[in-house]
Amino acid sequence: MGRLTTHVLDTAKGQPGQGIIIEVFRLTGGQREPLATTVTNSDGRCDAPLLEGEALTAGEYELVFHAGDYLRQQGVEAAEPRFLDVIPLRFGVADASQHYHVPLLLSPYGYSTYRGS
Repeated sequence: MGRLTTHVLDTAKGQPGQGIIIEVFRLTGGQREPLATTVTNSDGRCDAPLLEGEALTAGEYELVFHAGDYLRQQGVEAAEPRFLDVIPLRFGVADASQHYHVPLLLSPYGYSTYRGS
């Protein structure tokens, strides 16, 4: 059974990104279909997979991380508008029976991602 998961690490502080809102969208024909919204826990993870089983199909998806809100809550001072605020990550799912783990490594002025396990 396939599933989609994520986690957020605050690389500037060396700690999990707690309390970050994440939205999940399916992209079809240029349209964004909202599928789920969640918030990261104290370990920077979601309490359940974002999508799993029949909810995860082959296609294109977008995770939207509300990083600016998190950085404000952490007391990170920055000029407004912030360099990073809302971070969209678009990716494809070719085989919906697999586990797709899409983490976000975050700092106030940069981020990276990869397909994890």
